[in-house]
Amino acid sequence: MLMNYPNGKQKRDRKIVTTANRGMNLEKMINQTNEFYRNNDIAIIHKKPIPIQIVNVDYKQRSAAKIVEAYYKLPSTTDYNGIYQSRYIDFEAKETKNKTSFPIKNIHEHQVHHLEQCAKHGGIAFIIIYFSSLDRLFFLDQKYVSQYYQRSKNARKSITLKEIEKHGYEIIEGYRKPVDYLKVVDTYYLNQDAQ
Repeated sequence: MLMNYPNGKQKRDRKIVTTANRGMNLEKMINQTNEFYRNNDIAIIHKKPIPIQIVNVDYKQRSAAKIVEAYYKLPSTTDYNGIYQSRYIDFEAKETKNKTSFPIKNIHEHQVHHLEQCAKHGGIAFIIIYFSSLDRLFFLDQKYVSQYYQRSKNARKSITLKEIEKHGYEIIEGYRKPVDYLKVVDTYYLNQDAQ
């Protein structure tokens, strides 16, 4: 299947880590966590659908129709959004195999702008970064994402692991909530002790 954009162009305790979910991809871990939040009436947070325009379908058999060409209607904003304790939440999830830094090219300008706009209007906006080679998960507030994105225009093209350790929160991996990012939201945004 071909996918194209419309323009045609193809106190912080930061280190508590387990390897309980090694091998499970980041999206799957977040979806499992969000399902736990919904099922336990904690928060309503969903993965956003990607808006695509289907232009060609192969109908060899009706029961086995296959999309062979589609285009992005618009560049997608971020991966997840929802509501928690009367606050709007919006975030992007990114994964890297790099062991020492997160490449800025992995997040797009329109996503940075979207997170800035969400925060400007009172929303909770951040990214979750998974260093898959290190099996470490981090929560980084949008203000740091914006700062490092701006810096990348004239200088360093990545956020170092040390910078992420300094300004972010390492997320504790768990069994039922593999990416329990709401503990960080409680502490960082809502000034509550996470239980």
